Amino acid sequence: MKTQVAIIGAGPSGLLLGQLLHLQGIDNVILERRSGDYVLSRIRAGVLEQGMVDLLREANVDARMDEEGQPHHGVELAFDNRRVRIDLQALSGGKSVMIYGQTEVTRDLMEARAAVGATSLYEAENVQPHGLETDHPYVTFEKDGETVRLDCDYIAGCDGFHGVSRQCIPADLLKVFERVYPFGWLGVLSETPPVSDELIYANHERGFALCSMRSKTRSRYYVQVAETEKVEDWSDERFWDELKARLPEDVANQLITGPSIEKSIAPLRSFVAEPMQHGRLFLVGDAAHIVPPTGAKGLNLAASDVNTLYRLLVKVYKEGRTDLIERYSETCLRRVWKAERFSWWMTSILHKFSADEDFGRRIQQAELDYYTGSEAGRRTIAENYVGLPYETLE
Repeated sequence: MKTQVAIIGAGPSGLLLGQLLHLQGIDNVILERRSGDYVLSRIRAGVLEQGMVDLLREANVDARMDEEGQPHHGVELAFDNRRVRIDLQALSGGKSVMIYGQTEVTRDLMEARAAVGATSLYEAENVQPHGLETDHPYVTFEKDGETVRLDCDYIAGCDGFHGVSRQCIPADLLKVFERVYPFGWLGVLSETPPVSDELIYANHERGFALCSMRSKTRSRYYVQVAETEKVEDWSDERFWDELKARLPEDVANQLITGPSIEKSIAPLRSFVAEPMQHGRLFLVGDAAHIVPPTGAKGLNLAASDVNTLYRLLVKVYKEGRTDLIERYSETCLRRVWKAERFSWWMTSILHKFSADEDFGRRIQQAELDYYTGSEAGRRTIAENYVGLPYETLE
């Protein structure tokens, strides 16, 4: 087999990159070790930055998002039994976010790819890149009991934190930065109307809580739990009681509860691998970086990587700008570290930390009071939450 760009991973970042390249006439093949049904079964984030919404429109996969998604022009921070609204649109020059589940984004991209007959190979096993430092890289994999070679010009590693792509960068060239947080998020999905029209991030002495949603009839709620907690120890009743205890009274009184249809605990970590490229291999999304979900940046950071790589490859193929290849990593990392900072900051001011608890609690309260009480502070939160601008490559 032969293609121009081999894409490892059929999550939203790989599919989005493939769709954008296809629209520019750049041939690509996507390899995915899981089945398509498995990829669609993953429950993930649902807050899309303005930049990602615009990129999905450019990829011509915005029809269902516009019909079913929920534009949000604000977000609330709750602390000291009160709520402060951050007016995203007014404070960021008219930008907003879109509530539209990652599963739905993936579905739209899969359907768009199938409609044009682009090649996606699911259940491709033992995927392995080769020749990354040469002009003729290739990828081998096993499919239906046969070993297949895919020759290409470039390889995009969109295969997540546990994928093979990052492992292909020599250890002596790769530097890893990591912070693991001593707690996780217990999340519940329920067929209940959201308690609020906008997300509520709550700081409480018992721990963090988040009120989110997937649609007007489906809610997603989270509470901070110790890293040692087990899902099976949390009945629905216990979860709802704990969530209500952490929310302002007026919110708790309006909360509609119901049976959970999905329940899980997600660990929190900050992770960055540098560089994000090696020869003709480019790391995209979780393959290169992880953020705690507090700032709603994980999927959005992957989209910004896709934006950079897509525009770079268009210039390479249409203008011969191979000089831009070496700028991919530094361009992406500037935005990655700013998003890492914002996600770390949001995590730091909203969660309960055991160490130096009294002092830390006072600092959190002072931070929240200062940022929400100052227009400059609210503007800083807003411009980071809707997403910093994508960099251009000239």
